[in-house]
Amino acid sequence: MGTLLHFKDIYTEAFEGCRPYFVVLLLKAYSVFCVIMLMMAFYAFIYRAATGFEF
Repeated sequence: MGTLLHFKDIYTEAFEGCRPYFVVLLLKAYSVFCVIMLMMAFYAFIYRAATGFEF
């Protein structure tokens, strides 16, 4: 759990004092989008590996 809190601290510190604010919002939205895409890729890989799909 400490690792997740450390990543949260790094994430919040990265955007402290950044201007303009709309760029910060855009970067935050992009980071969430990237995490979602990575999770979908991991899910697809695990699903194919678990169902016996031949690579």
